[in-house]
Amino acid sequence: PVIEISERVDCFPDSGQKCEERGCCWKPLDERNVPWCFFSTNHGYTMESVEMASPSLFGGDIQDLSFHAEMQSNNRLQFKVHTERHHFFHFSLSLKHLFDTTMAPLVFADQYLQLSARLPSHNIYGLGEHVHTQYRHNTNWKTWPIFTRDGMHNLYGHYPFFLCLEEESGKSFGVFLMNSNAMEVILQPAPAVTYRTIGGVLDFYIFFGDTPEQVVQEFLELTGRPVIPPYWSLGFQLSRWDYGSLSEVKKTVERNRAVGIPYDVQYTDIDYMEDKKDFTYDKVKFSELPQFADYLHEKGQKYILILDPAIATSKRVGNTAYDSYDRGTEKNAWVTESDGKTPLIGEVWPGETVFPDYTSQNCIDWWVEEYELFYKEVKHDALWIDMNEVANFKKGSNKGCADNNLNYPPYTPRILDEVMYSKTLCMDAKQAWGNHYDVHSLYGYSMVLATEKALQRVFGENRTMMLTRSSFPGVGKYSGHWLGDNAANWNDIKWAIPGMLEFGLFGIPYIGADICGFFDDSSEELCRRWMQVGAFYPFSRNHNAQGYKPQDPAAYGPDSTLLKSSKHYLMIRYTLLPYLYTLFYKAHTTGETVGVDTVRAYVPDALWYDYETMERMADRKTHINMYLPADKLGLHIRGGAILPTQTPDVTTTYSRRHPMGLIVALDDNNQAAGELFWDDGDSRGIVIKHVTHAGYKEPNNLKFENITILGVPHPPKSVLFLNGLSLNLGETYLVEWELMVEDYQRFDCYPEEHADEAKCKARGCIWKPSSIERVPWCFYPQDYGYTVKTAEETDSGMTVDITRNKKYRSSGRPGSPDIDTLRVEIRYHSSDMLQFKIWDPATDRYEVPVPLSVPAAPETDENKRLYKVLITNNPFGIQVIRKNTGTKIWDSSMPGFTFSDMFIQVSTQLSSEFVYGFGETEHPTYKHDLNYHTWGMFSKDQPPGYKMNCYGVHPFYMGLENTADAHGVLLLNSNAMDVTFQPTPAVTYRTLGGILDFYMVLGPTPEMVVQEYTTLIGRPVLPAYWSLGFQLCRYGYANDKEIEDLYRDMRAAGIPYDVQYADIDYMERQLDFVLNPEFKNLPHLVDRMREEGMRFIFILDPAISGNETHYPAFVRGKEADVFIKWPKHLSDEIVWGKVWPDYPNVTVDESLDWDTQVELYRAYTAFPDFFRATTATWWHQEIQDFYENTMKFDGLWIDMNEPASFVHGTVGGKCLGDQLLENPPYMPRKTKKTILLFIKTLCMNSEQILSDGKKVRHYDVHNIYGWSHTKPTYDALLNVTGKRGIVVTRSTYPSSGKWAGHWLGDNFASWDQLYKSIIGIYKHTLNMFFGITLGSHFTGADICGFFNTAEYEMCLRWMQLGAFYPYSRNHNGKGNPRQDPVSWNSTFTEVSRDVLNIRYTLLPYLYTLMFESHTKGNTVIRPLLHEFVNDKATWDIYKQFLWGPALLISPALDKVSRHVDGYIPNARWYDFHTAKDIGVRGQMVNMPTPMDHINLHIRGGYILPWQKPENTTHYSRRNPLGLIVALSDSGTAQGSFFWDDGEGIDYFHMQFCRSHECLYSNMLHNANVHELIFL
Repeated sequence: PVIEISERVDCFPDSGQKCEERGCCWKPLDERNVPWCFFSTNHGYTMESVEMASPSLFGGDIQDLSFHAEMQSNNRLQFKVHTERHHFFHFSLSLKHLFDTTMAPLVFADQYLQLSARLPSHNIYGLGEHVHTQYRHNTNWKTWPIFTRDGMHNLYGHYPFFLCLEEESGKSFGVFLMNSNAMEVILQPAPAVTYRTIGGVLDFYIFFGDTPEQVVQEFLELTGRPVIPPYWSLGFQLSRWDYGSLSEVKKTVERNRAVGIPYDVQYTDIDYMEDKKDFTYDKVKFSELPQFADYLHEKGQKYILILDPAIATSKRVGNTAYDSYDRGTEKNAWVTESDGKTPLIGEVWPGETVFPDYTSQNCIDWWVEEYELFYKEVKHDALWIDMNEVANFKKGSNKGCADNNLNYPPYTPRILDEVMYSKTLCMDAKQAWGNHYDVHSLYGYSMVLATEKALQRVFGENRTMMLTRSSFPGVGKYSGHWLGDNAANWNDIKWAIPGMLEFGLFGIPYIGADICGFFDDSSEELCRRWMQVGAFYPFSRNHNAQGYKPQDPAAYGPDSTLLKSSKHYLMIRYTLLPYLYTLFYKAHTTGETVGVDTVRAYVPDALWYDYETMERMADRKTHINMYLPADKLGLHIRGGAILPTQTPDVTTTYSRRHPMGLIVALDDNNQAAGELFWDDGDSRGIVIKHVTHAGYKEPNNLKFENITILGVPHPPKSVLFLNGLSLNLGETYLVEWELMVEDYQRFDCYPEEHADEAKCKARGCIWKPSSIERVPWCFYPQDYGYTVKTAEETDSGMTVDITRNKKYRSSGRPGSPDIDTLRVEIRYHSSDMLQFKIWDPATDRYEVPVPLSVPAAPETDENKRLYKVLITNNPFGIQVIRKNTGTKIWDSSMPGFTFSDMFIQVSTQLSSEFVYGFGETEHPTYKHDLNYHTWGMFSKDQPPGYKMNCYGVHPFYMGLENTADAHGVLLLNSNAMDVTFQPTPAVTYRTLGGILDFYMVLGPTPEMVVQEYTTLIGRPVLPAYWSLGFQLCRYGYANDKEIEDLYRDMRAAGIPYDVQYADIDYMERQLDFVLNPEFKNLPHLVDRMREEGMRFIFILDPAISGNETHYPAFVRGKEADVFIKWPKHLSDEIVWGKVWPDYPNVTVDESLDWDTQVELYRAYTAFPDFFRATTATWWHQEIQDFYENTMKFDGLWIDMNEPASFVHGTVGGKCLGDQLLENPPYMPRKTKKTILLFIKTLCMNSEQILSDGKKVRHYDVHNIYGWSHTKPTYDALLNVTGKRGIVVTRSTYPSSGKWAGHWLGDNFASWDQLYKSIIGIYKHTLNMFFGITLGSHFTGADICGFFNTAEYEMCLRWMQLGAFYPYSRNHNGKGNPRQDPVSWNSTFTEVSRDVLNIRYTLLPYLYTLMFESHTKGNTVIRPLLHEFVNDKATWDIYKQFLWGPALLISPALDKVSRHVDGYIPNARWYDFHTAKDIGVRGQMVNMPTPMDHINLHIRGGYILPWQKPENTTHYSRRNPLGLIVALSDSGTAQGSFFWDDGEGIDYFHMQFCRSHECLYSNMLHNANVHELIFL
């Protein structure tokens, strides 16, 4: 007959007789894997004759067979071929072409049975237990032996079950052969399957289902539903073969507890036993094992131990009886030799052994009793049974095996070693169920049944857990399984996934692989990736073998990426345990299943959400490349699912007490469904507490606190958070919310006041009222903006020309014509920084003259860039995407982009609602409120106040993405502007001129954002050491005697104090560089103070009086033409203002109102144009003359440089020239939105001249006047004094920090200013983001407040807080009482002295942080989120802060507060005052805070240099140094130390590291520095 090659069924599977002798066909090919000898179509049984048509294959043929078929249910068919005599038949079965046996004959002999069937497709899954490299089988002539073995080919379990998915319909069916003999299954290309088994009968079950899930349910209906494990067994578990001793086990437990790894179960392997004997323990190395379970239970953990079946025949230690063996022998509990009497002797771990016959009732009784006795001796929580294939280190027995047809059958399947008894028992051994030949693969199954009885005896109604290595269909009713002794390699991590999927088919959903591998040492990368994926194994256990290094997460170190990544994903696991537990419940009740940087992954045809970003995936039904960096795992939720969650903890004991939640992932139809199963987690019998069985009362009074809904129609992230719900578990609720689909997508077309429909439509916009407060009623159409005309892309960036969509009329602002054609340039500066610039190529528009540091060459290698950039065409927009997460961190493809002469607007969607930065304005919280808030940026002499634009301008923000990645965005534009946030989330920029020049840095951590940003704008200056000391100032000193008395009293009180200031009082009539006669002795006092180790700083304002008869500063300035004038076409006159200087020969009546005083007494003042080189020369000369001829100083304080004026625009109030510059078509949000730009400053049409000679309008450069003032001042200070010193400036712009520090301005003496000062410092940490030595480096608020009278308690708490400002200065305003530390009482003095002594003790650490900020861009004052960004609890914290990474400050900020609620991040922390480990982490703590106390904590793992304090740093720097070594959980610590002369350029820098009881130091740089002594 003609038989297709793919349909040949092998007639010659062994190397025995010849093909023709078997009556088969011979036809060789050029491929050896295709059978050359194959059955003919007439070989087999017929119904008409009892004779076979062909000769025997292996002898022992059975001619009389019975066929029985029964449809047992609508979806299950059984057919059985066996030897009972009924009638004879030609056997063939065709089930609608699903399982067609007509392709080849049936062979049925005593020890060889074969059946082949054609299948409908190649989609075949299952058969085991083996290592399959893929889930779907390869049908190209693959042979899979099935016979339980402790081996690496045919493995531990016996599963002749497969599932087939039909090609056309997508329906499924399953085939199960109920046969326990050794067999092999062949898959061939027909597609077809051939079974060859060497005993028993052919008992097939066919299961039908519309889906694979239904097929599995039918299979488990037959074999038994899986057990539901106890809740705690879903937690993470640790094990190791050969810890060596219980103390090593406990060390492992403690180090993993210490780092806060979620971790429920600890195992001991056979090393706990005495000589590896069951039911014993080593009373030397594990002497305290009976108490070990209690030790674990104290922390909510569980203990599991191992038992093997093999029982030693030898005596115990001391030649005492091994009672378990003796009692088993008395009960005849052992497998016997072929005589049925003599126990079969083999060898396993304990040496010579016998093997329990678990099919014997005597053995079962013995096993139960022995286990009960042992449990009374060593308490534990569950049992792990191993080596039950059954494994034997001898071949068959210690006598070998007899030569007979059981040990050497006519045909041996291709099993391990192709010897039946290899690594197990002789096949002729006897058990109660029959010959071992027949029941070998049931050994593990029978042991499971016996063990289940033992567990029931011991644990009663409490649910426990069993874990078995060998299994057979039905074992899942009682036990879980692990995939056996894998190896630490990349193949095994991959192959574990098909292995687990197969056991899901086999009815054992409680399945997992040994995480990080059992054999061999795992690399850190492999173990990290394995811990990530293993966090989602149903059975999640890290386990390895004797002789290899520890691989538990904590073994890699507390700061390792592996540990942090493991903890992150285990926290996700524990969050989702209610969902996983519900899946196990459904598996138990219905049979449902549970279950390199770039990864090629398939996205099935459904809606999917990224678990971590919560973003909807755009791809479906396709392969995609997922970029997964070292600490990331691809994790996605399917739309349409509802997942119950719970706040995680370190064990399930604790997590089960926490609030619950739901993740609702909407599908394409905006629908989702899910279930929750909940019980006590331990009881047997499963008392159902299910959504359909409401009324269950949870003892922990659990509530659903939050619901997260993914996919709501709300861009861009489409996530809705419902929090604070307090829904009781077990009760029924209807949760409703109102969501306006399109309202939050509106971008305001009429941000000015008094919008109406007519005005709106006049701009071509849409008018539609909304019921949501603050949502704009006038908004842009979707295509409003620009469209792409041409685009060119290179390796280094893009150039795009865009044109305005003239479908819409002008942007509607008279005097500001729209610019129709723009150029866009995108530059890939580095792997983590890009720039996008938009300008008018036809016009020379103003650009900010602040130089930035960009790389000389762009990053042209796309693989190195953290980002990719896309352009949208209509409307034009730029999208910046973080490649490793897919998060859009910038998307300006929003409607409304406008570019006109005096009004530019662009909107972008944000990556999340977590946005920080923009300033300088007072913010009530660190994180921005995105509910339609607008913040103006226009430098102004404005004390801090809500939504009031203050002294500096910093158009920079940091965004935190939901993945905990961070990025930063700078708009390099110095015109007046505002930014508006909206809940989309989105931000809209509106600026009054210049161009759009954006720079973006990609982090990805907050600290790296700062580092990258300061690389761009310049690192902060390193201040003089003495400037870190405490400082005193007051506006209103009447004379030098007041300063002298203050100095005397501070010294007498012993309060550390380094710097004294003089405000404008020291000047004659507030004239720069002129000494007030009332302060004639000040130069002498300053000299004396400096000799005694003090430093002195005086103030300078930029405004110079022009009403003096002889004032050298003005005369020389006018001669050098340094003052700001009108444009020559308008006038050649100076633009006069009025500031502090008074007219000559006047007596000021301060009782008059302010405006009258200004009019009557204030002189005309001129404003130096500091952009000019001539101005810098003049300024330097005036400072030098004052230093050399009037008074020495150590630092300079520059104020009023916004620039501030007490008249509006100019004297007389009439600004010359174009009035649109003073009152532009759009007025940004300022102190009062309606006031003109020139209020309290210069006219915008004033002319300034850049260093290159280019003339610019003050309109464009107003916001960088303070910036231009700062560098000439710093240069003059360095040159005149020859020392570093410090400059403190009020008005700032990005990069001002290269030269100066900053204080937060003229604040108020009120309690709210304490916490707002932390926010301000944070923002100037960001603004070290702002590029200033602000916050990160050198900023602070006026301690106790500048305006108003300070209260005692408030000032005392502020002194405690201010002791930890980088810039620590007590300063207040004229007319208010003194508030310095010696102006109150002795208690105040003592508290101030004590807290400042702590500051001075830690100054070496603070100075080192300053150095690292100066050289690396690190922050000094650090928000908690910078160190613990993966802990989202830190993202909203703004009432605590860190010095660097290691000192946590939690001040009292409220009136009458004697306790502080502070967050303790997840690390080891020591109380600074007591040096004790506080023992808590990752939670809020109520800290006692009496009036004389501030809460300080040192982080474990860090070394802090310190020095004995003195009254000034001049003396403290002479004292010996010391180190605070705060050990981490692993007993290590590290730190660094920077030292120099405090004001020069040479320095000394070293690192410290503490490990293994030793402290090491490493010299990084050494210069000619005085000898240092460490105590």
